[in-house]
Amino acid sequence: MSGYGAVLRHVEAELSAGRLGVGRQLPAERKLAEDLGVSRATVREAIRVLQAMGVVRSGVGSGPDAGTTVIADPAGGLGAALRLHLATRRLPMADLVGTRVMIESHSVRAAAAHPDHPDLARAADLLTRMDAPDLDSDAFHQLDADFHVALTAAAGNAVNTAIMTGLRDAIHRTVLDAVQALPDWSRTAVRLRREHRSILRAVRTGDGDLAAARVTRHVEGFHREWVRHA
Repeated sequence: MSGYGAVLRHVEAELSAGRLGVGRQLPAERKLAEDLGVSRATVREAIRVLQAMGVVRSGVGSGPDAGTTVIADPAGGLGAALRLHLATRRLPMADLVGTRVMIESHSVRAAAAHPDHPDLARAADLLTRMDAPDLDSDAFHQLDADFHVALTAAAGNAVNTAIMTGLRDAIHRTVLDAVQALPDWSRTAVRLRREHRSILRAVRTGDGDLAAARVTRHVEGFHREWVRHA
């Protein structure tokens, strides 16, 4: 394999073998180039790709933050990739909504078995913040998206949480545009608050099936509303 792909393969192999890990630094750019027989420009290109994928973070200067450090931010990479593919219009929004329903309905069922999970307390706090009377639609949606991620995180599945976080980041702009098209946002916001509280109440009382039914109606209902007014 030639080009930056060789560098990506090398980093993947080092991670898989345990010779690299989160918090560890990649070898210097010059050493990587010499070891792999590629140019330093190729190494820099590979590092930019790894940054976009949420695998590394690069710092300049000296000290502990200098150099290229391995991190673990799968949601960042997923969100960036999904945003680009949404922009091509080859990923239908309806399919992303369906994915959300599958993940969230499964997650609230699982979370209902752990009603004291700290992420459910975080979800409740987010709902309280959403009640602020001077909250604009942008801030409301950010809290709304964080609420759904918190519900997913309460189930304890790191992959589902990463996917939900990536979806949140990917559709943020689309949802904000949809909100602007709604004829009565304040009325919609009242309904969404009510639905959020009913979902969380079902989870915290241990009724996973009811929570799953409510989150499905909630997500699909809002999607139908924005499609109707798009």
